Amino acid sequence: MSLVIKIRNITRDFPLGNEIVKVLKGIDLDIERGEYVALMGPSGSGKSTLMNLLGCLDTPTSGSYELNGSDVSNMSDDELAEIRNKEIGFVFQTFNLLPRTTALENVALPMIYAGVSKADRTERAKQVLTDVGLADRMDHKPNQLSGGQRQRVAVGRALVNKPSIILADEPTGNLDSKTSEEIMALFNDIHKAGNTVIVVTHEEEIAERAHRIIRLRDGVIESDTKKEVGFSQLL
Repeated sequence: MSLVIKIRNITRDFPLGNEIVKVLKGIDLDIERGEYVALMGPSGSGKSTLMNLLGCLDTPTSGSYELNGSDVSNMSDDELAEIRNKEIGFVFQTFNLLPRTTALENVALPMIYAGVSKADRTERAKQVLTDVGLADRMDHKPNQLSGGQRQRVAVGRALVNKPSIILADEPTGNLDSKTSEEIMALFNDIHKAGNTVIVVTHEEEIAERAHRIIRLRDGVIESDTKKEVGFSQLL
């Protein structure tokens, strides 16, 4: 068993006036390399806070978090930024693409921060855009693309640095049902290619596509269910 995420007794408190609001109340979580996990919970359950911790966008009040063998619990902002760029591919509901740059340039962006040469960046970005079905849209800017195509660009950008985990926050939230279906099929392909995928969602039908569903309530894990993988799924 190879753990990509190991969390022990994570808490996260936020000050609110004179009060301290305890949002996460001692969470233990292991995620193995290559898992496909859905993270669910009602508003106020702590799932967004946990996602921010998993994505190294925030640090815990107490407890430990090992990502790919490195303890990231007490890292500085600069160290966290480096870990995020190398280890985590983000996909957001709002796409977060740069409006004045092409699909190719948007996908290549994380590689600039990683210090990859321009020739290698272009080659890798072209490959990734081809993989996500946008070989004929590389020179288009976001406003020339449909919502589904924009999300494919965002998925390509998330994949480009070959991260340890793909972390998707409500990735179909701004898409119609047909396009949502296409994007979730793409996540299935990404998982089959060996990537660890974590999808944060409030939609049961999106969560059902994952092989493991973790439900949060009131800052603790309420349930953690793994699906039986049937013989047909192994073929």
